[in-house]
Amino acid sequence: MESFLQFRDAYALQMVLENVRGFTSIQSHERDTTSWRHPLAIPAYASSVSVVLLLLQTGLSLRSAKLPPSPLEQERHVGEEYFPGHASLWSRFKRHVSKLGGLTIFLFRITRVLCVLVLLALSIVTLFARKGHSDSSHPETTNSDTGIAIGRLAPNFLLGLAICLVYLYSLFLGVLSLVAGPQGSSRAKGHLVFVLLVTFAVYVYRDIWPLLTFTESPADLHEGPLIWAKIVFLGTAALVIPLTAPRQYVPVDPKEPASEPNPEQTASILSLAIYSFLDSTVFLANRLPHLPQEKLPPLADYDYATNLVKRSFPHLDPFSGARKGHMFFGLMRVFYQEYTVLSLMAIIMAFSGFISPLGINKLLSYLETGGEGAIVRPWVWISALFWAPMVSTLSFQWYIFVATATLVRSEAIITQLVFEHSLRIRMKAEASDSTSKSAPSTAVATPDNTSVVDEQSTAHDEARDETTPSETVSTAKGKQSPVKEQSMDSKDDDKFFKDGSAKASNLVGKINNLVSTDLANITEGRDFILLVLYAPLQLIVCVWFLYKVLGWSSFVGMMVMVLLFPVPGYVARLIQHAQVQTMKRTDARVQNVTETMNVLRMIKLFGWEPKTDARIADKREEELQWIKRRSFLEMGNEMMNYLIPVSTMVVTFATYTLIMKQELKPSTVFSSMAVFDLLRDQLGMILRFTSAIIQAKVSVDRVSDFLRNSELLDSFALQKQADAGEISLHGSPADPQTIGFHDAAFTWSNDADINGSYTPSKRIFRLQVEGDLMFKRGSINLIIGPTGSGKTSLLMALLGEMHFLPSGPDSWFNLPRDKGVAYAAQESWVQNETIRDNILFGAPYDEVRYNKVLYQCALKRDLTLFDAGDQTEVGEKGLTLSGGQKARVTLARAIYSSADIVLLDDILAALDVHTARWIVDKCLKGDLIRGRTLLLVTHNVAMAAPIADRVITVGLDGKVSSSDTVAEAIREDKDLSAEIKEEMEETEKALEEIDAEDPEAPDAKKADGKLTVEEDIALGHISWDAMKLYLTSLGGSHVALFWIAFMTGTLLVDASNISQTWFLGYWAEQYDIRPASEVRVSFYLMIYCLLALISVIIYSSAFVVYVFGSLRASRSIHRRLIESILGTTLRWLDTTPTSRVITRCTQDIRTIDGNISMYLRWLLEMSATLLMKFAAILFVTPIFVIPGTILTGLGGLIGQIYMKSQLSVKREMSVAKAPVLGHFGAAIAGLTSIRAYGAQKAFKSEAYNRINRYTRAARTHYNLNRWVCIRIDALGGLFTAGLAAYLIYGPSRNERVPSEAGFSITMAVSFSGIILYWVRILNALEVDGNSLERVQAYITIEQEPKPTQDGIPPAYWPSSGDLKVESLCARYSANGPEVLHDISFHVKSGERVGIVGRTGSGKSSLTLSLLRCIPTEGTVYYDGRPTSSINLDVLRTGITIIPQVPELLTGSLRENLDPFSQYDDAALNSALRASGLFSLQSEDDEGRITLDSTISSGGGNLSIGQRQIIALARALVRGSKLLILDEDHHTDSVIQNSLRRELGGDVTLITVAHRLQTIMDADKIASLF
Repeated sequence: MESFLQFRDAYALQMVLENVRGFTSIQSHERDTTSWRHPLAIPAYASSVSVVLLLLQTGLSLRSAKLPPSPLEQERHVGEEYFPGHASLWSRFKRHVSKLGGLTIFLFRITRVLCVLVLLALSIVTLFARKGHSDSSHPETTNSDTGIAIGRLAPNFLLGLAICLVYLYSLFLGVLSLVAGPQGSSRAKGHLVFVLLVTFAVYVYRDIWPLLTFTESPADLHEGPLIWAKIVFLGTAALVIPLTAPRQYVPVDPKEPASEPNPEQTASILSLAIYSFLDSTVFLANRLPHLPQEKLPPLADYDYATNLVKRSFPHLDPFSGARKGHMFFGLMRVFYQEYTVLSLMAIIMAFSGFISPLGINKLLSYLETGGEGAIVRPWVWISALFWAPMVSTLSFQWYIFVATATLVRSEAIITQLVFEHSLRIRMKAEASDSTSKSAPSTAVATPDNTSVVDEQSTAHDEARDETTPSETVSTAKGKQSPVKEQSMDSKDDDKFFKDGSAKASNLVGKINNLVSTDLANITEGRDFILLVLYAPLQLIVCVWFLYKVLGWSSFVGMMVMVLLFPVPGYVARLIQHAQVQTMKRTDARVQNVTETMNVLRMIKLFGWEPKTDARIADKREEELQWIKRRSFLEMGNEMMNYLIPVSTMVVTFATYTLIMKQELKPSTVFSSMAVFDLLRDQLGMILRFTSAIIQAKVSVDRVSDFLRNSELLDSFALQKQADAGEISLHGSPADPQTIGFHDAAFTWSNDADINGSYTPSKRIFRLQVEGDLMFKRGSINLIIGPTGSGKTSLLMALLGEMHFLPSGPDSWFNLPRDKGVAYAAQESWVQNETIRDNILFGAPYDEVRYNKVLYQCALKRDLTLFDAGDQTEVGEKGLTLSGGQKARVTLARAIYSSADIVLLDDILAALDVHTARWIVDKCLKGDLIRGRTLLLVTHNVAMAAPIADRVITVGLDGKVSSSDTVAEAIREDKDLSAEIKEEMEETEKALEEIDAEDPEAPDAKKADGKLTVEEDIALGHISWDAMKLYLTSLGGSHVALFWIAFMTGTLLVDASNISQTWFLGYWAEQYDIRPASEVRVSFYLMIYCLLALISVIIYSSAFVVYVFGSLRASRSIHRRLIESILGTTLRWLDTTPTSRVITRCTQDIRTIDGNISMYLRWLLEMSATLLMKFAAILFVTPIFVIPGTILTGLGGLIGQIYMKSQLSVKREMSVAKAPVLGHFGAAIAGLTSIRAYGAQKAFKSEAYNRINRYTRAARTHYNLNRWVCIRIDALGGLFTAGLAAYLIYGPSRNERVPSEAGFSITMAVSFSGIILYWVRILNALEVDGNSLERVQAYITIEQEPKPTQDGIPPAYWPSSGDLKVESLCARYSANGPEVLHDISFHVKSGERVGIVGRTGSGKSSLTLSLLRCIPTEGTVYYDGRPTSSINLDVLRTGITIIPQVPELLTGSLRENLDPFSQYDDAALNSALRASGLFSLQSEDDEGRITLDSTISSGGGNLSIGQRQIIALARALVRGSKLLILDEDHHTDSVIQNSLRRELGGDVTLITVAHRLQTIMDADKIASLF
């Protein structure tokens, strides 16, 4: 018995050991694969990694907590004691919830904790159920002595236990995210999401993926319903809650959190992905007529200009520690996070784009094989036709979301960077590089205050938004000679950059170009990631896909593409050349139009409208010829982009069938077609982006050169030298309050010749102070000297604007600024603000002091002219103020300031003598100046001498001396003595004025506080009248024929393209019908090529028809606009700013030429394509007319909602952009004044505010585009997937051949992709349609009577200057009050009549009435004929008027005397001699005026007297029988003598007199009351 028991025990032990060995040998592999290598072990590993990382983070956090808190943290902790220690538990809880982001976020976290708790409970239940299952299937074979429980080693139990521990750890993290502080909660939340996502991914792989296949089944089905409950709760916790929970707002600067965060900062991930955080803005815009700026989403604090500056300047600004190197790398350091995201999105886009072609291939293969060998179920590929495009769309839209945010931020950063650096640079005049070939001229190259920067068109932003480079045109004012075709290319090349944009001829213009043209180029080149990463990656994937489908034949096709690739590159270069030439012609036309609009009043008074119209039309025709050439080249480029992929596809298919002897299947054809379309897109993108990126690089170089190499003021240059360790040796005054110089020399540039530097007049100049020059404190210091001696330079040197050249170590100059400095420039500078704001200039308002300033500066009377008083806005460059008013506002600013030192630069020059005397007596002698140190530069020495305590004289050699009295200075300087004598004579003449105005006399108010009428802002969609204007102009006199031809061609092109797709499927279908040997490949290739050729021919024909139509429309609309403006009334011109008229003729016309023409063509082509593709889908599946109609309706509804909001936001964006550039331009123009007042900080702050307003609108504008893109693409994806589902699972699925299904799906995919672009193009056309509305409004303005055949007098008329006026009444408008009442007089031919009267009595109105410039009643007979019966152009040609301030044209003197080349030089020189010009100059004068002398804009380089002499010469050239002279106190005696001597005996002279001397020899005197 004992032996038996021993044997039994031995046998049992042996069996146990064998079982263990068996378990070890059999189950060890299972344990390897199902325990530590089992997929269910992955969550445990993820949890382990999370634990380690969490411990490390906690340790680092504790370590940092032991360190002394930073000031930022101290500031943050200050606000944490909001609730004291005795606060209630509820208060503490509310505060805790608030810290975690609010109640909504807290509830989402609680929900996630509950989900995890449920998952833990379900896992525990599963674990014990699994253990019971294990016990029944694997009984414990234990020995009572050993107690071994083999079943406990079962892998399922261990894995179940691991999952329970994972959920237990997740529960701990969830609770921690509820109870910890903000930092700890955020850390726990991140770890929790990571662990849950990994776990969810494992269950998707084990239990969801098998459901998508024919061959596998879920791995955890044995758990029954519990597994699906687990997946639901796990998906909710891991995906749904993280995607839908709002995000906590984290301020960029904890010390200055946003009062209202942007919804973008708190929106959930899902809301961000589909842009639903904009829903409230979109629907609000649809409820309001117009969405104002205040209703837009608030600006996110990471887009605040101040935060952008803090973020970027350390990498870009040389004065903020930026590294030396190319600016591109600095920008990359600023935007490295954005470009990391962009790169990731580009990679996702590159791969997700191939899922749809793969889905088409698999679906058609399924139909071809009947499902044999299929692994993945067809509904998976059907759903892929929806979610794959959605993934691609989400990634692409997020790419653009980040890219446009980068665009707006870079605009803000670079604008502010250039602005702040401009505050450091020396504003020196730059001489033009071009030299005139004409005789010496008196023209002076004076810098303009601002350059003309065309506002970027609406479509430009649209194009930038879609990451497509757009064309920009920049114009700059400058001297312009007559444009000749044969010399345009060679002579003007130096006026343009390589991109065709006009170069600025001065530093201010260059700076403005940096923030307009160059900034636009830089932002357009932001998408280089698409060129260097996305395009190559997608090309690689394209080749791989084609190789998998078509074998090595794909490489043959790619070789063809590579060989043909240089062709579109060559065409692109031709297009670029044509674009440059077009921009040159556009600039020439714009220059001509601008000049015309600036002197439009003169043109009307001279009756030059027809000839001016003809001249502009010639310029326009040159421009249109180059536009036509460019359009045809663009057509060739589009043809090449179409033919290259077609050629590639034909060669590939030919190789595949003829050489490789393979059968062409529908699955192969339609999937490869989709990939060939991608190749075509990549080809076009590479061509577009290459030129844009090259231009961006050039613009970055320009900005970088400006930042690194522009000449700095000495103070900043010394700072850079100090940073570099260099030492500058010069002395300093013993008394820091001293104002003056000691042994100092100054030049306008530090890189000039040793003798000096160029002044604006190209004269080498050097200011020299030998010994001491001290200004007397608390007194008036007069600075005098001959013209051009350097008086202004003395002030500039004192202000630090010039380059200091110390003569030795004890040289110095000093201007104490501790008590403030005020400065009034000679060229008055005002901001586009109210008059009060211009005077206060940021200083506190003191009513008593302010009213004194108004009185002493003679501004009280001026303010009575405005209903708005001092709240009247002065407009851009002070357009609502006269020159004298601007000068007095500039003076008032200096007087009102509390500065102890006041510098006034020739403030009396722009004032008439009476006002100047008032300023001297009331202001400079007044109590506001008393006790302050005043430095006054003036030419009016006689008037200013009595108030001077000290006199400083500047000689023509630049040397400065001082004396105590004016008499001493005059005695020592003969040139100065001569100038003073001349000025005293002018003053005496002025005192003879018979209608002088008292500066403080009250006057009647204007009817409106504004000098100009408000411009109407169109709300809603473009009007039909405006659109009709363009649509009818396209066809000209054959509107119906044009539209029939173009639309027929467009529809036929789409029909041909659809036929090509259908024919490829038909070709592939033949392999299923007959043996491959019987399929004639060459026949099918020939037919396909023939269809492609037909498409090209028809498209080219339709394109040519449209190009000629668009040129016809551009020519017609421009002609009608110019004729309307030239034919309007003077009253309309008085109430409409010239800048507004110029905008219509330049910017709006450019939009009509480019964007409207292009967008309308695209819209019509896309509409035809949508219609034809939808018809093709219905041909195969007629039942889809219902879903298609629903889709179209929904798409239209979404489009309307989008456009309503986008139009409002776009207009707000345009409105917000102008003040940014306006403030920038005004500040650059007034840099000297800003630096003198020390107002740099205030101007930076204002720039921040304006940039923030623009950024707020711009970000919303770009984000709204993302909103509509996501929704339209989703609709398109649903339509495609629904069609595919019907084709695969529909009732007639067994009867449908694969080629039909492939054709229908391909059409649906294409149809869905076009819908979005159709909506976007329609929106762009609506926005740019504003230009059409504005032009159409100007075409219908009030007009003067048009010429008629009956209004042409005989050729001899007028033969005399006889003038008879009977009962003449006149008014300025048809309904206005009469300004002339029943006037009658008779002037015989050859008589001289003087007209006198008080101001406002109607003297000027009478002259306008004689020319029929205002509505009149009564009769005026000129040479026996009533003027009302004579055409206006003939009447005004027979009368010549010389106004007080004659208007001159930019160009040569010859062009001013004879603008239309009607006379020879002999006649012109005779007129100049007769006018007295030659008597004022000798033949050997270096700067004598000749016919070839250049006249600057408005005659700015000539004195008023010289301008009137030229105007007289122009009148003599015209030979009019009636001459009207409106003289003023500047009119020279030379003109009077010329009029007495040179006028013929039959020429009647009417003089509107201001001085008695002028009318002493008049035959008659008419007095108006």
